[in-house]
Amino acid sequence: MTTRHASPTHSAAVSPEAESAAVPSSTSSTTDPQGPLKRIFMKEADASNFFRRRSKRGAKSQDEINAEQRLVLAADQRKREFHEEQRNEFENYAEEENDEQDERTRQSTEQWREFHYDGMHPPQEYNRHSA
Repeated sequence: MTTRHASPTHSAAVSPEAESAAVPSSTSSTTDPQGPLKRIFMKEADASNFFRRRSKRGAKSQDEINAEQRLVLAADQRKREFHEEQRNEFENYAEEENDEQDERTRQSTEQWREFHYDGMHPPQEYNRHSA
């Protein structure tokens, strides 16, 4: 079946009283026994129900609302888990960096003490808090 484009001389009329929606055909003849019935592609009731259900202003069914809400909640949960994982990774990285910096500081402090210790006095406990 081939689709024919309507020529500019034919125009589709839309009427609220129409029983069906039809597309004009350039090969239609008035002697066709079935006439406009052959051009019907959707009954009026089906078309109005379709547009009523799918319209932007049409009220959604509770099932549709619930399904959309479940999708939103699932997406939110995935975002929360992703961000929590990112935060945990960063906290682990930051803690590791701090530990390494503390170790480097401790080593340089020990080297400073060894270099400056004169052997005559007891070593000073620099940067150490005695309890």
